[in-house]
Amino acid sequence: MMKPSRRTELNEALHGFRKTFYCLAAFSCVINVLALTPALYMLQVYDRVLASANETTLQMLTLLVLGLFLLSGFLEFSRSSVLIRVGNRFDMMLNTRVFTAAFERSLIGAGGSPSQAVQDLGNLRQFLAGNALFAFFDAPWTPIYIAVTYMVHPMLGYLTLGGSLILFVLAYITNASTQKPLADANRASIAAGLFANNHLRNAEVIESMGMLPGLQSRWFGQHKRVLSLQTLASDRSARINSFTRFVRISLQSLSLGAGAMLVIEGTITAGMMIACSILMGKALGPVEAVIGSWKQLLSARVAYQRLDEMLKAAPARGDSTSLPAPTGRLELDNVFATAPGGQDLILKGLGFSVDAGEVVGVIGPSASGKSTLARLLVGVWQANRGHVRLDGADVFRWNKDQLGPCLGYLPQDIELFEGTVAENIARFGAGVDADIVLAAQRAGVHDMILRLPKGYDTRLGANGASLSGGQKQRVALARAIYGDPALVVLDEPNSNLDDSGETALVQAVNDLKRRAATVIVVTHRMNVLKAVDKLLVMRDGAMAMYGPREEVLNALRQQQAPSAAANAPAPTHASLHVVASA
Repeated sequence: MMKPSRRTELNEALHGFRKTFYCLAAFSCVINVLALTPALYMLQVYDRVLASANETTLQMLTLLVLGLFLLSGFLEFSRSSVLIRVGNRFDMMLNTRVFTAAFERSLIGAGGSPSQAVQDLGNLRQFLAGNALFAFFDAPWTPIYIAVTYMVHPMLGYLTLGGSLILFVLAYITNASTQKPLADANRASIAAGLFANNHLRNAEVIESMGMLPGLQSRWFGQHKRVLSLQTLASDRSARINSFTRFVRISLQSLSLGAGAMLVIEGTITAGMMIACSILMGKALGPVEAVIGSWKQLLSARVAYQRLDEMLKAAPARGDSTSLPAPTGRLELDNVFATAPGGQDLILKGLGFSVDAGEVVGVIGPSASGKSTLARLLVGVWQANRGHVRLDGADVFRWNKDQLGPCLGYLPQDIELFEGTVAENIARFGAGVDADIVLAAQRAGVHDMILRLPKGYDTRLGANGASLSGGQKQRVALARAIYGDPALVVLDEPNSNLDDSGETALVQAVNDLKRRAATVIVVTHRMNVLKAVDKLLVMRDGAMAMYGPREEVLNALRQQQAPSAAANAPAPTHASLHVVASA
């Protein structure tokens, strides 16, 4: 019985190219054998052609060498071309997966920059397609060049071996001395970039209240640390690289001097002397190339580790059984919830049900858990305990690609995206113009859109920068009701609306009710409550009251007037749930 593979997802992707890497190693083998051509050519010219003064031999040798050089150049081009395509193929295999995993990490607020994951994938692709990888293909040939030099004369072989060992030691020192500062610099650079991105996008607040100097000072402190760490690593690397070049040049000169001494002694020929000098350069070249590309290697390794950890933390979404389109029936069963990664409970034992086609208003003081409830209802967050069920199925585990068109969601923090107004309403899908216009009309925003410079084709900047807060909220409402969703969750949908906008919102909710959609409206403003069937009152993450709108409102009025409530009978309707502890 075969053991299951323990490779990570990223490692498995690289493992899929192993046959290609074997072929490239074979190419490198031939290329490095052909690299002996200059040494052999010099050996033949000095020891045979000059001694015999035979021009025909020189011509034939030269033609043969040119042919071998052409073959070597073709193989090197082929190796580079294949590696470029390996890098592109690797990117194509993982880019969607990395994008999704970065999105999921951002969704649960796990920190980090989502764009960093895409940059890490780009770094890996460039490493696979770049010259740095060639150094690691060629480095194993250093012992062979040393062996050939040793065959010419042991002293020259030992000299080349000693030089190679020195360079290997320098490579180790380079790694040991630069790995930590480079890793720290990379983390500090990401933190500084996140700080700048998260703060400077609120440019209006910064400018109006003179906050730029303070923020600039904080960013500069982080950036200064990045420069300090990078300078430390670069200085160490530069010192070692300078010494490495000194060692290599000195060894080649020493090899030539030692060869000349052996020629004088009559131990080797002049051609052998020149050939050994060339061979030493070939032996030391790959080692020096590895040292030169060490920074790129470390950067690729850090990128690999970050991607590997992210992909393991956000497993691929598996295929799930397709379920029928929901009707909108909601059930919450003893739901406890925290923010992703948090410890403090926000929702505490919440339990109620909503029949398909009902409109429920959710009210309560700030920080009572209303927005958390909205996120759970659309499956953005997962309950710690209990279940949020839509038509009997756990909404968090429902395949979002299938469920998404059946849901409408207007979050408290409105997000529109770069693209046209029509694309935003159609959720960036292949929308039908008639459906886009219908959604805008139902949201009462059609006339407003027509007044924009290019109507529905008006392009919006990041986060809908060209629209006012009320306009963004009304376009987002049209997006939420686009496609006749079965469940619509509106979190503070009237926070930025004027009177006409709020009237349009009430009409939109009534229209959804006529279409038998289930609607959950979280609000602090009472006008929209005219359109709801039931009210849910939340306090401190728990349900205080739930029932028909008028009965809940009457109960709230009695609580606000204790003297009147003392003489009035308590509500007894079976559909009104009151939690005494609340």
